[in-house]
Amino acid sequence: MSAAPQPGIVKRSVSIAGHRTSISLETEFWEALQALARTRGQSVQALVGAVDAAREGRNLSSAIRVFVLEACQTATTGRTD
Repeated sequence: MSAAPQPGIVKRSVSIAGHRTSISLETEFWEALQALARTRGQSVQALVGAVDAAREGRNLSSAIRVFVLEACQTATTGRTD
């Protein structure tokens, strides 16, 4: 018996570096990631690939959440460090 999906969690498949992987994120993080990709003129897949390349050992879902959080903090404070 498999576990039921958590409320508000959406699982999507993307191709990164030539292989398919699934990512589970809350709907709000998917929406924020899509908005960031649009703002940067990238596809979500390309942006996820960039996050994947820089994630330094974190699991991909966590790395995406941190990326979105940092992008929001930068937009709010104007800081780039």
